[in-house]
Amino acid sequence: MSASQIDAVALDGVGPLYDQIRRAIRDLILNGVWPPGTAVPPEHALMERLGASRMTVHRALVQLAREGLITRRRRSGTIVASPPASHAMLDILSIPEEVRGLGHAYALTVLQRRDGRAQRPVVSLFELGRAVDVVHLSVLHWADGVPHVLEERVIHLATVPAAAQEDFSTIPPGDWLLQNSLWSQAEHAISAVAATAEQAELLAIAEGDPCLLVERRTWNQGEPVTAVRLLYPGGRHRFVGRFGPYGKV
Repeated sequence: MSASQIDAVALDGVGPLYDQIRRAIRDLILNGVWPPGTAVPPEHALMERLGASRMTVHRALVQLAREGLITRRRRSGTIVASPPASHAMLDILSIPEEVRGLGHAYALTVLQRRDGRAQRPVVSLFELGRAVDVVHLSVLHWADGVPHVLEERVIHLATVPAAAQEDFSTIPPGDWLLQNSLWSQAEHAISAVAATAEQAELLAIAEGDPCLLVERRTWNQGEPVTAVRLLYPGGRHRFVGRFGPYGKV
């Protein structure tokens, strides 16, 4: 933290002191003076600079964190948060394109794969028949080395038998399916869920943190193609759709 950085926090004299502090820091962030990843001055430095009590400074920072403008970590301090990634709400997304569109480097890790008869937990999770043969994949997608989304997917081998020969180490399953299969109908749902301990560890968030769960199933002429669950850390993402009176525009 430089002296010029903390000197940039200027109050406007309007309203409660905590709200003046909140607005001063907010404006520095929104105007790009403090870009994402910038260290926010610690509470004691802000107290000294602004002549405010610890409680007042703390209240301002808590509100900024609630607004998603800063991220507070006990050990690493407070930094300016990255803006949430935006997603087209109903499109069949290419996750690598999504990540690169945000200006980040893409990578993937296949965490687990199992081919053959779907096991009971998978049958329940994806509402499958008992005697269905699938490729069951768990994949972690990365953006600049940060976990971006956790994918769990089944691909129906009766409909897409070529999936058995693909290892998905270089091309993610969603992109591979767009190139190697057809679909005529899709079902799409988005819900808010809390991260389990295992999910939180993989996504580098805290257990119980809010996540956006995107669930999608596709069929081709009535035959199931794939079902996928995409778990996004809620604080890093938002979904956007634009519609007109006759559908998407």
